[in-house]
Formats: sequence, structure tokens, C-alpha cells
Amino acid sequence: MDTLVDSPQSSLSGAARVLVHAGKLSSKAAEDLSKTAHDRKIGFVAAVIASGAISASDLAHTLSATLAVPLVDLNAVDYEKLPKGIVDNKLTQQYQIVALARRGSRLFIGGADPTDQEASERIKFATQLSPEWVIVEYDKLARLLESQGASASETLENIAGSDFEFDVTEDDAAQESAEVTTDVEDAPVVRFLQKMLIDAINMRASDLHFEPYESHYRVRFRVDGELREITQPPIAIKEKLASRIKVISRLDISEKRVPQDGRMKLKFGSKAIDFRISTLPTLFGEKIVIRILDPSSARLGIEALGYEKVEKDRLMAAIVRPYGMVLVTGPTGSGKTVSLYTCLNILNQPGVNISTVEDPAEINLPGINQVNVNDKAGMNFAVALKSFLRQDPDIIMVGEIRDLETADIAIKAAQTGHMVMSTLHTNDAPTTLTRLLNMGVAPFNVASSVILITAQRLARRLCENCKQLAEYPREAMLRAGYQPEDLDGSWKPYRAVGCSACSSGYKGRVGIYQVMPITEAQQRIILSEGTAIDIAGQARKDGVRDLRQSGLVKVRQGVTTLEEVIAVTNE
Repeated sequence: MDTLVDSPQSSLSGAARVLVHAGKLSSKAAEDLSKTAHDRKIGFVAAVIASGAISASDLAHTLSATLAVPLVDLNAVDYEKLPKGIVDNKLTQQYQIVALARRGSRLFIGGADPTDQEASERIKFATQLSPEWVIVEYDKLARLLESQGASASETLENIAGSDFEFDVTEDDAAQESAEVTTDVEDAPVVRFLQKMLIDAINMRASDLHFEPYESHYRVRFRVDGELREITQPPIAIKEKLASRIKVISRLDISEKRVPQDGRMKLKFGSKAIDFRISTLPTLFGEKIVIRILDPSSARLGIEALGYEKVEKDRLMAAIVRPYGMVLVTGPTGSGKTVSLYTCLNILNQPGVNISTVEDPAEINLPGINQVNVNDKAGMNFAVALKSFLRQDPDIIMVGEIRDLETADIAIKAAQTGHMVMSTLHTNDAPTTLTRLLNMGVAPFNVASSVILITAQRLARRLCENCKQLAEYPREAMLRAGYQPEDLDGSWKPYRAVGCSACSSGYKGRVGIYQVMPITEAQQRIILSEGTAIDIAGQARKDGVRDLRQSGLVKVRQGVTTLEEVIAVTNE
């Protein structure tokens, strides 16, 4: 019998050396099969099975016994309960593996060749988890991967059936027939796009990114604020896919030199979902980002957004006032639009005239007059606001205050009997006031019009199925912002673990808010042109929590983790 240290085997893979050592293959046969695997660009185990030299069952049992690695029968595994999205499809197909379970930082990988170090390193890099191998029989694994990697057509038929269609008007259909070649209408491209949209909705994604590079093309979803690579389709698909997206979102398919923006609608069963499309010419083709706009998010109710009772009461007291300005601030993607539309939905009554101007309008609400900014046509925020004031409005919502002209008109509207709501890109509530002053708005106008400012962030919500109690050093808790009296032992923080339901330990997001009413003391600071530090100090005296303190409340409630709060409030 050959030994594992024989010289001829020095270039053999780990699996090949094991099989030679176990007497299942001769050194010559192992070398020939290794060469075959290299020439055909397949794994050594796949070459062995294809040759018929060893059965899949015998090979699995031999590797398990020799390497002391557990053997699992895939026929006994419930495929529906396997974790989804931890390892992308490209890696699972390339290395012939399947993710079986996650336990903390460990990821249990099922594969026919546990000696594949390249696969281990790639999985570790892609998932930031430590892979632990479990041996499965190659033939059963191949059937599982084949079913998971089915064609876009088959997968779509299984998922969507007849409940899925694009909302295409007659004009769209005419454009489609007049301008689109048969290449664009290739069924695989159409079905691939539909499958990506369905998958994104099922994964609760907010955005889809279609990204062309020099030698590959990738699709990523933003789920709970984090981008995840989903697949790498053939690079040849990029032009056809871009054309298909442009057709259904009514964009110019012949224009590839400048960015374009459009919209499309998807009927998902009885539910209609809007998508906002943005194209951007890059070095290697057009990058396309699709934002999912679910109108139902504005009807969730203010309780679902994560406001604490005192914060909700302050906000509700402000928006029901007959006039004044309410500002919502935060970075892009912090949920400002959903917060504003939740407020508008509460105020949307038959006897109220509500008008909005946005760039563009993201959520359609019946009963509200919505206007899109169109800079080319001369319709900007300031022009729309002037028109609104001649339309007998009760409530006006401005998508964003970007310049002094828009700020002046909005403030005058707030001073003349209208409730005005808008957004600003600032870090917190106190700096919003100084931002308006720096724009050139007079201190008196700011003090007399702004009645409340909300700053917000979105933190990932812990998965209820797998979250576990965590232990943190007392010093770390104090550094994070807790007071000694808060650490009385009556509560424990939780940490993210990860399970088949969530894959990351988090599922969904929750808002963290700083709700600051403008009190008389704040007005005096504004009139004296005080700094943001002065305003923040007065807010603390008024009992207003900053963003970090609001986040720590969510940690105490077991809603999110300390690491997540530190990450999203680390100004």
C-alpha cells in the first residue's frame, strides 16, 4: 500500500493523498485523475466520481473515517431550514458546498472535499465566519446544488406563478415594440430581472445594485442597511439587462452617456410596489440602482417606527399645530421620508389640503397632492412652494431644504398659517438650527417658525429567534454612555448570533430618534446667535435625549446590540 509521504504524491491534493493512503486509488490513478481535474477545471472529487473509480458513498465514508470529519446524509436535511444568503450562489456552485448551519462565528459547511483549503479561505473571507466542514455525499450534494441553481425561468415559475407582472402602459408597449430588439426581449434576461426583484422583495431589501466591471458583473442587495452580494451573472448580460430595465421604467435606451432617472411598478400578487431607477455611466457599462418603494411603509403607524412614548408625544403635539415648521434630519437612508409620510398619513383627512414637492416623490399616498421637481423645466423646490401658497394649502411638505431661497419661502409659509414639514442633511437636531443660520436665514425667522426638529438613524433589529444574552465589561458600558445607576443588574444586553431565519443575527431595522422641541430658552439662544453646543446644552436641560442615549435605551430593551448603536451613532 502506498503511504501519505510517498514522493510521487507530493503534488496531490489532500483528498487524493487520503484515498491513496486508504488503498482506494493507486498513486498513478490519483495523478491521472488530478490532471483530469486540472484540465477540465473541476474538483478532484468530481473527477473521481465521474470516472467511476469510487462511488460517492464509499468516497464520503472513507474521507470521514480517515479525517475524523462528521458525515451527514443530505436526504435527512430539511432544505427549507438551511440558512439563506450567508454564502453567495457563485461560491456554492464554484466549490460545490452548501451552508448547513451557523453557530455564533462558526459556519458549518457541507462538502464532498473537506481538504479544499482554497474553498475554506474564500468562504472565511466572504462571510467573516470560521468554516467548519461536514462531509456530504457528492451525488446528493450535486442534486441539491442543481436544484438551487436552476434556470431563472424555472425558479421564476415556481416563485411567481401568475401573480407577478409589470405595470406597462400602452405607450410603454409601443416603445417596447418600436425600440427594443429581440436580443433585449430574450426570455432569460426578462426572467432574471423578475427573479432578482422577487428575491429582493422576499429578502426585505431596500435597493438592488447592478454593477458592471471589466471582467465580471455582480448584483448586490441592500438588506437592513448592509450591501450583500447575491450573484455574479455572465458579463454578457449587462447590455440586455440595462435595456430591459430602461424600457419598463420609460427611459431612453439609446442614451448611455448621461445618468437617467425613472420609475416602474410591479404587481406582486394583490400588492403594487413602486421602484425608482437610477442609471450611471461607468468605465465598463451602466451601473443601475433600483430602490424599492413600498407605499405600505407609510401606513405602519408611528408606533412601528420605534419612537419612545415621550418622543412620540412631542412629535404628535407638534404636527397637529395649525402652523409652524417641523424638520426631520439625518443622512441618506436614515428613514426620513418614511417618518414624514407617516406624519402626513396621520394628518391626511378629508378636510385637509396637503401638498408635497419632492425630488422625486417616493411614496404615493391617495388624498395628497404630490409634485416632482423638474429642474430642466424650471420646476424646482422654490417655484413649487410659491405655487403651493396660491393653492390654499393647510400642510406643505418639502422634500429637502437645499438653499436660502427654498428656506425663506418655507419659513414664510410657516409664519403665515401653514404647517411646513421638510428634511435637512445634518448630524443631529442642534446643528440643524445653526445650518439654517449659516444658509443665511435670519435668527428671528428661525426662532419664530421652527417648532420641532427630529434627528434619526436606523439600527439593525435583533432577530428574536437567535439573540442571546451578552456580557460586557462595566467599563465598556460606561464608555458607551451608560450612567453608573443604569448598571444596576436589573437588565442584560443581548448579542447577535445568526440563524436560518436571519443569517446575520439581525432582522429588520428600528429607528433611533432625537426629538427636540424648540422651547423659549432655545429661542433666546437662537436670537443671540448661539452655537450648536449652546443649543445642545439647553436640549439636555429640557430632557431631550441625544442619539446615543436613545440608542442605549434600545439596547436596554433588547431591541438591538451595543455594537450596532455605537456604529450608527459614532459621530
